[in-house]
Amino acid sequence: MPSIPYTAEQVFDDKTLADLRIRIQGKTWHLWGRSGLERESELARAVPDNSLPVLLGAGLGHCLDLLLERGLPVAVADKETGLLALTNAVDGRAPDTCLHVDAPDPARALDRLTAWREKHGGRPLVPVILPLYQRLDRAYYGALAQILKEGAPTDFWSLARYPKFRSSRPRALFLDSDYFLCREIQAALQRLDVPCRPLRLDDRETGSSRFIENLLKAVVDFRPDFVLTVNHFGLDREGKLAGLLDDLGLPLASWFVDNPHLILFDYAHPGADNTAIFTFDAGNLDEMLNRGFKHVHYLPLATDPHRFHPSAGAGLPEWKSGISFVGNSMARPVARSLALAALPASLAGEYEAVAAAFGNSGETSVVRFLKAERQDWLDALHGLPAREQRLAAESLLTWEATRQYRLTCVRATLPYAPLIVGDDGWTGLLGKSEAKLLPPLDYYRDLPRFYPCSEINFNCTSRQMKGAVNQRVFDVPACGGFLLTDHREQMEDLFDLDREAAVYRRVEDIPATVERFAADETARKNIAQAALRRILAEHTYENRLKKLLSIMRDTFG
Repeated sequence: MPSIPYTAEQVFDDKTLADLRIRIQGKTWHLWGRSGLERESELARAVPDNSLPVLLGAGLGHCLDLLLERGLPVAVADKETGLLALTNAVDGRAPDTCLHVDAPDPARALDRLTAWREKHGGRPLVPVILPLYQRLDRAYYGALAQILKEGAPTDFWSLARYPKFRSSRPRALFLDSDYFLCREIQAALQRLDVPCRPLRLDDRETGSSRFIENLLKAVVDFRPDFVLTVNHFGLDREGKLAGLLDDLGLPLASWFVDNPHLILFDYAHPGADNTAIFTFDAGNLDEMLNRGFKHVHYLPLATDPHRFHPSAGAGLPEWKSGISFVGNSMARPVARSLALAALPASLAGEYEAVAAAFGNSGETSVVRFLKAERQDWLDALHGLPAREQRLAAESLLTWEATRQYRLTCVRATLPYAPLIVGDDGWTGLLGKSEAKLLPPLDYYRDLPRFYPCSEINFNCTSRQMKGAVNQRVFDVPACGGFLLTDHREQMEDLFDLDREAAVYRRVEDIPATVERFAADETARKNIAQAALRRILAEHTYENRLKKLLSIMRDTFG
């Protein structure tokens, strides 16, 4: 498990007191100095006699010196070779009194500590935590700290490495990022009577030290059969948490409800054999396999019929319409991606044309499109200095293609005075028109009551999901509404398009299709009712979670 990038420099004040400054992701931490000396002295004094102190990080060796002067055998867990080369903190120490542990993962580090403990009569191991090292690598030093706090390493691993999927009801440890779908997943697991413990993420991308400690406690106390997350939230880019889960023998299920390429961009992922990837878009399966994941599965979106149902409540009078559209104009995502990408002028002047070509190409991958049609753009993107810029440039083309497509589709409905619910970007895009604009509605509180108020709920899908269907395809019929949507290839596996869905295949078909269904209330009612029956039978989140649980058991049980 590689550490996060950092730089270190050693400077001196006017009294020649060494001060080692570590710069981690733009912030400076002082490892050494008068306050550092005092802190390490305090840590050394707190170690009881007749114990085996384990330093989690060597610092500059002051705490280590104090402990050795007391005659205590000391172990130092420190794999930061760059810092050790600067400080020489463990150089020249007698191996019989000072054990240096530099194993690359917590499991192997604990194996060495266990053998060392037995050599010294089984005395208790006492972690001595230098805070800086928790920031350097939370999954490594944080895991060691928590395991040592819990007691003997052998006891921890005997508790942590238990057989999985032995019960008829698998136990799920859920990384709760409070993102879209998290509430639905937890509610569905509860209705399925599946034991689930949520583990709150303060930071969606990388768990904090407290998160690592809580995870390890949950492993021992709750004994989950697997970890479940949405969009890889909780997993760090360096792959430390994935490696820790692999060490624990705890499988990971990650359900992508957005484009996984835009999320896993430049992620390291050790323990890929220990991970099952689920994606809402079948078009992502090959790419995930090519990234080295062996267990990749299609798991489309669904709906929660306990939230979206025909008796959700009456809508407001201003929600009544002949045709409505709920969605973002994409103006702000485009502007944000353009700013983050910081494209050279030659690219910034033509991104709209390149995005239009991508949108019309039928290709689902920006990189594959550029490789086939615009190698000059691909070369320029690879030449951007920062990883974040390259990702932003890919996102820019995806969101701009979506903006153009969505605007074209919505403009085709303007002769029918649509009700548009979304951000204020629509005002500038639509100008003076017959459309009525409303601000965004709350997904849980408002939309179940809003959808039945429209004779036609209009839908056009994001360009990040050219073959997949979005949430509205399930939510609108679930609460008794009629949906008119663009044709998606994967719809054919989900609905009978002759009886359970109304689709248009080209933008040019929108006016005639709108007029047809606006004039035929019976057809709208029959399609909506047939779609509702199909959804309740096959497309609820309980159905999706049943499939996920079955796959996890078959794969890792």
